[in-house]
Amino acid sequence: MLLYDDLRLRLKECGPRLQSLAGALGLETIRSQLAELEKQTSDPNFWSDPAASQKVLQRQKQLKSKLDSYEKLKKHWEDALELIAMAEEMNDESVLEEVTAATEEVEKQLESLRLATLLTGEYDHKSAILTFHAGAGGTEAQDWVQMLYRMYCRWAERHGYKVKVLDYLDGEEAGIKSASIEIDGENVYGFLRSEAGVHRLVRVSPFDASGRRHTSFASVEVMPDIDEDTSVQISENDIKMDVFRASGAGGQHVNKTSSAVRLTHIPTGIVVSCQNERSQHQNREVCMKMLKAKLAEIKQREHLEKIEDIKGEQKEIGWGSQIRSYVFMPYTLVKDHRTGYEVGNITAVMDGDIDGFINAYLSAESSSKLQ
Repeated sequence: MLLYDDLRLRLKECGPRLQSLAGALGLETIRSQLAELEKQTSDPNFWSDPAASQKVLQRQKQLKSKLDSYEKLKKHWEDALELIAMAEEMNDESVLEEVTAATEEVEKQLESLRLATLLTGEYDHKSAILTFHAGAGGTEAQDWVQMLYRMYCRWAERHGYKVKVLDYLDGEEAGIKSASIEIDGENVYGFLRSEAGVHRLVRVSPFDASGRRHTSFASVEVMPDIDEDTSVQISENDIKMDVFRASGAGGQHVNKTSSAVRLTHIPTGIVVSCQNERSQHQNREVCMKMLKAKLAEIKQREHLEKIEDIKGEQKEIGWGSQIRSYVFMPYTLVKDHRTGYEVGNITAVMDGDIDGFINAYLSAESSSKLQ
C-alpha cells in the first residue's frame, strides 16, 4: 500500500544507522565486560571489600543500561517493520497512525543514542550538580530561578533520573534566590553541561500591577558529580569554613544551631554553601562535594592537567554570556543563541522538554558549528 511506502523507506534507512550505532557503542566489548563482571559478582568473596563491590555493581548497571537501550531500540524497529508488513498483507489502514508514531519514536531514539556516543569528555558519564542564581531584578528574577529549577527537575523526571536537593534559599517574596540540586544518572553531566550559562526571560510580570513587560536573568552552573573521584584532591589548608544559621526549612532544629556551612577555596575564591542538611557535618560534606565538582568542571573547561593548575580568582558566570532566551510576550519562542535552535511551544519547554536544545548543541559541538 502506498500509505505505508514512505514509512517503510524511513525505517529501512534506519537499518544501516543501527548497525553503525552498534559499532560506535562497542556492543561486543560491552557484552564481554558484562560477562567478566558477572564472574566477579558470583565470587564468594565479592563482598569482602564493600567499596570495591559497589563500584563493580555500578559499572555493571551502566553497561546493562547501554546494552538494554540499544536492544530495546532494535526491537522497536523490527516490530514497526513487521507491523507494516502485516497491515499491507491484510490491506488494513487502521494502524497507519500507530505505525507513524512508532516510526517517529524509532528515529527519535536512534538520534538520542547516536548523540550519547558523542559524550567522550572525562566526566560526561557522571551525574551532575546544578546551581541556580537569580540575577538583578529582585522578586522577578527569583521567580524565574524557580521556573528554571522546576524545568530541570521535570527533565530529570522524564528521563527517570533521581533529583536530590543540596541547597535551597527561598526568595524574599516569591521564587528562589539560589539553589543547588544533584541529578543522579548515567551521562547526565554530558547532556546538561550545555545548559551552563545565563538564561533570559521576557514576559509580562505577574508582580507588576501595571502589566508591563519585564526582562529577567538567571544563571545555571553545571558541574560533574565526582564525589568518589580520587583524582580531585583538595588540601584542608586551602579551605576557609564559615558557619551560620540556616534560613530554610528544617523544623525547630534549623534555627537553634549554626548548622549551615559556607566553604571558600582560598586559591580560587570559589564559594559554596549548604544549609539543607540537619547537621553541620552533613552540610560540610555536601559543600566539599560541590567544591570538588566546581574545580573539576573548571579543570575540564580550561584543559588543565590537574586541579592545582587552577590559578587566580574564578568568576561566576558572567551576565553577558546569555545562552538562551525564553519569550512569553508578545509571542512565544525559546531560542538558543549558540545553535540557532528554537521552539515555539514554550509551555512544553518549561515542562522539561529540552532534549531538542541538548541534541542541537551536541550535534553542533561535534561538527564545530557552535556560534
